[in-house]
Amino acid sequence: MKQPIIGLALGSGGARGFAHLGVLKVLDENNIPVDLIAGSSMGALVGSFYACGQRMEDMYKLAFTFKRKYYLDFTVPKMGFIQGRRIKEYIRLFTFGKNIEDFSVPMSIVATDLAAGKKRIFTKGPACEAVRASIAIPGIFVPEKIDGRLYIDGGVIDRVPVSVAREMGADIIIAVDCSHIAGEPEIHSIYDVIIHSIDIMQDELVSVSGVSSDFMIRPDVSKFSSRAFTDIKDIVKAGEEAAEEKIDSILAKIRDWKGS
Repeated sequence: MKQPIIGLALGSGGARGFAHLGVLKVLDENNIPVDLIAGSSMGALVGSFYACGQRMEDMYKLAFTFKRKYYLDFTVPKMGFIQGRRIKEYIRLFTFGKNIEDFSVPMSIVATDLAAGKKRIFTKGPACEAVRASIAIPGIFVPEKIDGRLYIDGGVIDRVPVSVAREMGADIIIAVDCSHIAGEPEIHSIYDVIIHSIDIMQDELVSVSGVSSDFMIRPDVSKFSSRAFTDIKDIVKAGEEAAEEKIDSILAKIRDWKGS
């Protein structure tokens, strides 16, 4: 019996994006295969760790021990406050120095071409470069230069890259949105201003264009800061809980697809 191709579309969210881990764990525990991944921003980072072959238990350890000092390498603000070399090396280390095309699970990493104002989908080349480009929050991180082009956060142009997963050939798409606005966040810094501004813009775009996934998982992480990596266990747990709520429907959809 032919199996459906199951794709994940993992969206942006800063620290709140660690909720993706909880979703991945629940899918894994229920023997739901992940055949391909499309990721933007934090979804690209978490997705790349999974797709390159990191074990789930090791990914949890990485998340629970992650500190802001791992990516803070300040520079004189010209195109961003953070140089991004430190986080790029972190990504290179935990993706085993692989190219995207060598991942165990096929993956597309979404970034935004700053000059062209267009979406760029990376499917080949060093994973650390593409992920570093995809997480380059404008105004915070210096844009990543690849082949002479400057790239910024994939969430700017495609917060939850469902269409990318569809183009990759997914029959069933499970999308995870960790940036959905709910309530009024606390705003204390320029980082908060920039992140929340992007969230507002993306919420409006999503409400107008819609997201055509088969399942949309929205972990309840709005109460957590997108910049403070201090509540990771609670954020991951929120991802687990949100996935658990959808798991019966996902399993039923897979059974129905096989039956048809």
